[in-house]
Amino acid sequence: MSNKQKVFIGLAVLLFACVIIWAVRTEPQAPEKQPLETESKTMTYDGNTIKEEKNGKVIWELTSEAMTMDADTKDVDMENLTGKFYGEGESRTVTLTAKHGHYDAKTKDVTVTEEIDVKTSDGAALTCDKLIWSEKDAKLTADGNAYIKHEDMEARADKIESTNLFHHFKAIGHAHIVKGAK
Repeated sequence: MSNKQKVFIGLAVLLFACVIIWAVRTEPQAPEKQPLETESKTMTYDGNTIKEEKNGKVIWELTSEAMTMDADTKDVDMENLTGKFYGEGESRTVTLTAKHGHYDAKTKDVTVTEEIDVKTSDGAALTCDKLIWSEKDAKLTADGNAYIKHEDMEARADKIESTNLFHHFKAIGHAHIVKGAK
């Protein structure tokens, strides 16, 4: 074997030994974890209706021009909606229109806001900043600048609550009720 071959083999062995030492002594970097996708998934519907039933009887129903439902939580946002609430064992109903609404699927509560106009089947009219249906309490609450008029009675308050579609109600905060109003 010539000296040239011996030098070449010696360099190859040295290079191989260096690669082995480098591989053993160095630790590979763990790849960066990619953040989990947290973007909410939504479904959009045009001209759809949602409703709540109890014991086979419709409690309320809301129809809107556009609905957006969160696929994970099942919460629904509604735009330009009309709705109807039905009294239990009563013939009285409440009809409403509003610009915006929200249904919370967990609590089954409904909140409507913006340009709210409410009418009852026996002629009462109600306006407010926000109307809330509480499923737990089976209560409608007119919140913020609440005003109701029926026949010869008018009432204004910060909040008006009712469990029987405003046939009887409770006026809360800065309440002013006038009987015999024209």
